[in-house]
Amino acid sequence: MKKFFRILLIIMIVGLLIVMIRFLYVFNYIPHRKYTNEDFGIEIFVSSVDKDGDGLDDQSDMLQSVKEYLATNPQYKSKYYGTGYPDDEYGVCTDVVAFGMLNAGYDLMVLVNEHVLANRELYDIEIVDINIDFRRVQDLQVFFRNNFISLTTDIYDLESWQPGDIIIFKRHIAVISEYRNKKGIPFIYHNASPYQKNYLEDVLEHYGEIVGHYRLSE
Repeated sequence: MKKFFRILLIIMIVGLLIVMIRFLYVFNYIPHRKYTNEDFGIEIFVSSVDKDGDGLDDQSDMLQSVKEYLATNPQYKSKYYGTGYPDDEYGVCTDVVAFGMLNAGYDLMVLVNEHVLANRELYDIEIVDINIDFRRVQDLQVFFRNNFISLTTDIYDLESWQPGDIIIFKRHIAVISEYRNKKGIPFIYHNASPYQKNYLEDVLEHYGEIVGHYRLSE
């Protein structure tokens, strides 16, 4: 009988370890091997537009700007700013996209405000506030759907996902990175919580329902 319980205990411990390792892997506490478009024979998309005239196309500019913003190590915290754009060390998921676009020549705060004022019926907004409307995921879904290039939400259509694309979930937003996992599914750049270990994560397959996939220009 004692031998049986020892075996049972060992099985339980092994099972617990497997669950813990799986948890750590899924949430990227254990590093994932990175691949690129080249590994899957996927051509990197280059936009024909250079909105800010800096010599870098929109798609490349968006990706580079997102990485530069995240390099400042913004800590996740939701708060209101009279400046619209956060002016301290904090930020949320929408700020990753907003700062990426800003440095690529697109002022998301102004663009969203203009679209909201011209299309009030499309938005679930009682009081228009230029400082916060562009930092809400539900507003950005409406804005991007009506103003930028809409693409597939099928993550297994690998060639359709390119570095610099914007992806919107029900309550979250992120930017597609230049890296992919072993299946070819892209990693994303995002700021999701105060407990997130890395801004670059391989979570696209299990993060939740995707409601939008967008690109700034062709």
